[in-house]
Amino acid sequence: MLDFANTLVFGIYPYIALAVLGLGSVLRYDREPYTWRSGSSQLLRRKQLVWGSVLFHVGVLVIFLGHLVGLLTPIGLFDALGISHSAKQMLAIVAGGIAGVMAIIGATLLAHRRLFDARVRAASSASDTLVIVLLWLQLALGLATIPISMQHLDGGEMVKFMSWAQGIFTFDPNASHYIADAHPIFRAHLFLGLTILLIFPFTRLVHMLSVPVRYLWRPGYQVVRTREQAKKGALRHPAE
Repeated sequence: MLDFANTLVFGIYPYIALAVLGLGSVLRYDREPYTWRSGSSQLLRRKQLVWGSVLFHVGVLVIFLGHLVGLLTPIGLFDALGISHSAKQMLAIVAGGIAGVMAIIGATLLAHRRLFDARVRAASSASDTLVIVLLWLQLALGLATIPISMQHLDGGEMVKFMSWAQGIFTFDPNASHYIADAHPIFRAHLFLGLTILLIFPFTRLVHMLSVPVRYLWRPGYQVVRTREQAKKGALRHPAE
């Protein structure tokens, strides 16, 4: 029974999540293009938004790229480059830890703003609230794996997850068995990550797929004029 559950969750569920992610995103963009947006609430309350967004987005971007490169780069390539598993493990702990702390501080600010500001909460959908809560939990689980990883500095545990991730994309029928004995926190982290991919097409997260590169360094997420700027603009360009 445990073997079946492991295969179901980590051998079959990943394909379901990835299929829904790909097909769902394409269908939403085709059928509901005007809902493909981040839904900024800057107009309602700017406080906490800037710091929260910057910390969250920078931290998550580093984590995402780290996971992408760390899990999907062939193990043999690291060996060929002379990068040991222990060195890679320490890099993941340090860089991932710093980025994770940044991201969860940002997520906490954004979640507090969305849950405890009456106007922002009223303008938020159920999916908006669900997404920020799930992302916060995922970041917390990721940080909780660090003490466990510190007990396996030889990098052996990381190799298991690399084998699993690469096995999924190469349709290895034994992929789920590579992490059968992994710590429950790691397994919870993987399961929640797959679940976030599953619901991705039905949330505001889809805007990540079409964001331009300049988004990373522009000053704000939405250009909003202050009341004083609006008055000055009206004086410069009076209505005819």
